[in-house]
Amino acid sequence: MSTTLITNIGELTTNVGSPEGDRFGTLHDAAVLIDGGRIAWVGSADAAPVADEIIDAGGRAVIPGFVDSHSHLVFGGDRAAEFEARMAGQKYAAGGIRSTVAATRAASDDELRARLRGFMDELLAQGTTTIEIKSGYGLSVTDEERLVRLAAEVTPEVTFLGAHVVPAEYADRADEYVDLVTGPMLEVCAPHARWIDVFCETGAFSVEQSRRVLEAGVVQGLMPRVHASQLGPGDGVRLAVELGAASIDHGTYLTDDDVAALAASDTVLTLLPGVEFSTRQPYPDARRLIDAGVTVALACDTNPGSSFTSSMPFCIAIAVRDMGMTPAEAVWGATAGGAQALRRDDVGVIAVGARADLVLLTAPTRIHLAYRPGVPLVDQVWKDGVAVFASPAEVRGTENHGPLAR
Repeated sequence: MSTTLITNIGELTTNVGSPEGDRFGTLHDAAVLIDGGRIAWVGSADAAPVADEIIDAGGRAVIPGFVDSHSHLVFGGDRAAEFEARMAGQKYAAGGIRSTVAATRAASDDELRARLRGFMDELLAQGTTTIEIKSGYGLSVTDEERLVRLAAEVTPEVTFLGAHVVPAEYADRADEYVDLVTGPMLEVCAPHARWIDVFCETGAFSVEQSRRVLEAGVVQGLMPRVHASQLGPGDGVRLAVELGAASIDHGTYLTDDDVAALAASDTVLTLLPGVEFSTRQPYPDARRLIDAGVTVALACDTNPGSSFTSSMPFCIAIAVRDMGMTPAEAVWGATAGGAQALRRDDVGVIAVGARADLVLLTAPTRIHLAYRPGVPLVDQVWKDGVAVFASPAEVRGTENHGPLAR
């Protein structure tokens, strides 16, 4: 099996903390050796071992592949008209999900699969190498099963979200729908999923209903995550911490007690900057959270209603400009933070034994991901040691750091 050495890296973000207190594990003039899909060595370029293939990074930055721990990639249709209405002043509400449910039910497996593959290509081109995908746009036994099954074709990080909203045919019968979710729907979806999720929010599911959903999933071997505190304060954080959820996602409206509970737990708070951008809700104060000791991840929440972006660099730029994160914290949240939200230690870091998921930027530092918003700075992407994306030749070298050896 051949080895690949990426050398002459100007700034390498490993996310492996150092005794000197650099939690981001930043190395300069560095090199990384890939062997068999894993990281085999990390260190100074001057001390790099021999390899079968050598790639000269030309003084540019290398970061771990992004770990997007919250997405809804299997759906039909779009909601562009709803976005336009929000930009004209209409308030976002959870009920818009039902229009996507109708379009998804009407789409064939092949149509959904083709669209999903397109999104996966989009993600790789923007540096995302690990993705979590939720169901939630079927809301019937048959349709939820096919959504988790299709998602499992492209990622092991599949979440059953039958409790996204109450579908139209169960209007005013939410408890009966919860019976369906925790019974026949869970039974057919659990074999394809790793996670169980619920939208614990006004207009979706109450705390009591959410508890039923999550506890039923745990009995079936699924691990809990929670959508909560997106539209207003609520008890979703308390429930998530109590049940040991891997993450609570959104967290737009958090009380001081919520923050204290998260800081004292190992539940990750996953912030979704694209949602606030698209819904015009207030951005969460990530600075407050990080300073309080909360573990913060960033994710795109790619979905047709509230965040139709798959660009982690875009979300990083928002988190830095509008949420109080430093560029290093935002990159950590989009890599190691996402990995923690998925209870993974083999991705989100560049360390010996970890998966060789790396991103070479057309920039000298990670700062440029926020400093140059909207600019395609991803030059090459490796997933499990295999080159899966390379930018067009005319894009390379835009930061004037010399050509790459191929």
